[in-house]
Amino acid sequence: MRYMTSLRFIDAVAREGSIRKAADKLAITSTALNRRILAIEDELGQPLFERLPGGVRLNTAGELFVQHIRSQFAELARVQSQIADLSGIRRGHVRIASGADALRQFLPKAVSHYRTEHPAVTFDLQRCYGEDAEARLDSLDADIALIFEPIRMAHVHVAATVRQTLHCVMPDNHPLSQREKVRLRDLAGHRLCLPKSDSGIRQLLDTGLLRRATDVDVVLESDSFEFMQNYLRFENALGFQIPIALNDLASQGLVARPLDPADVPSGTLHLCHLKGRVLPVAAAKFLDAIITSLRTSYGGDVDQ
Repeated sequence: MRYMTSLRFIDAVAREGSIRKAADKLAITSTALNRRILAIEDELGQPLFERLPGGVRLNTAGELFVQHIRSQFAELARVQSQIADLSGIRRGHVRIASGADALRQFLPKAVSHYRTEHPAVTFDLQRCYGEDAEARLDSLDADIALIFEPIRMAHVHVAATVRQTLHCVMPDNHPLSQREKVRLRDLAGHRLCLPKSDSGIRQLLDTGLLRRATDVDVVLESDSFEFMQNYLRFENALGFQIPIALNDLASQGLVARPLDPADVPSGTLHLCHLKGRVLPVAAAKFLDAIITSLRTSYGGDVDQ
């Protein structure tokens, strides 16, 4: 595995864009790290980095090489996971990229339940959205991703989808809290807190508002759903969320009402991994566990 250590050094420098910063993270000297890089470049007969005044960056050969070594890391993790499974004790490390919606309650419960049965498995939860989550699958920085609207990359395999009806979140004394469901026209005259324009929720809302030519009063925009939900405790305004993230509202004095599907269509939560990649045993089994949990929670709204 000594050779793999040298490859991890290359990967670290690529991520940091600096030999000094990578050396600090790796707890070795810059001189020693640079010597390792030069040795690999000499063996390949080709430089991997462009040396710049402020650091380094991968050249074309370096990008190809780093893509290769990251796939090697992933394959090694898969084999190690299979070997560990032979002992009857599941081991491994599962990396998940997800938006804050699933990170709030669904994933903590799913991870806790899985670790109850397989305590030797560890997890890395990465908060990110959309294209960023897909990019992490592509770079092998994540094994699994939960992405709400839309999927852009053709090389992402969708293992399951869950239909999610958008909900309007509000203080429990808000005038609209008496409605069974909320129409877009009902939003007129009320203050709104909206997610940023790159959010899947915002894109669905904008499409509905544009189609219905509804004029609304947006008082706050944020990329933090936690902030917006907490903000509703202090101002009698409206926010928006999907069911997987709706939890503990009553304890905060909040309620949620579904938006009428006639105005805003349901969105889709995608459970996915990189197409063509064989997941490590621990990640593959956790993927199955998530699908089972989603079916328990959402029944017929889950498709495979």
